[in-house]
Amino acid sequence: MKILKLNLTSFKSNLKFMKFAIGFLMLITLMMSCGEKNKNKELSQNLLPIQGTWKLISGTIIEKGDTSVTDYTKNRSFIKIINDSHFAFLKHDLKPAKDSSGGFDAGGGRYSLIDSAYTEHLEYCKESEWEGHDFTFTISIKNDTLTQSGIEKVPGGGINRYNIERYVRLKN
Repeated sequence: MKILKLNLTSFKSNLKFMKFAIGFLMLITLMMSCGEKNKNKELSQNLLPIQGTWKLISGTIIEKGDTSVTDYTKNRSFIKIINDSHFAFLKHDLKPAKDSSGGFDAGGGRYSLIDSAYTEHLEYCKESEWEGHDFTFTISIKNDTLTQSGIEKVPGGGINRYNIERYVRLKN
């Protein structure tokens, strides 16, 4: 009888300890997951809200000391679509084209955003010499306007220029 009583007491002690240990582990897990949510929320609030569809309003190219400004609100349309991992751009002339191209241009690929440094890795492009290159821009967003500026360099295509683009966010 004493042996059975002793083993039962020991079993009850072990059971209490196991209940405590399981509860403690569940509490730790819950606290850690809440901490991750808060950390992720803070990170997402610090990121620039670039996801969406953007319409190019103007582009300024500075190359070899010459500056050219293009107004994209007249005679052509250009949009950039950005999701959580990829970007794509599409451009075409609004006037009837003299040839079958219609002034069409397109491209896209992956991108990264660290603070205000936005880097596009061009995987697809109508001009194949641009493919496989990375282009890093500084971006800023004020209200619904995104400004992107940086150097575009394509050694094989003889491109080395400073590009400033101003976009407005399209509403759904």
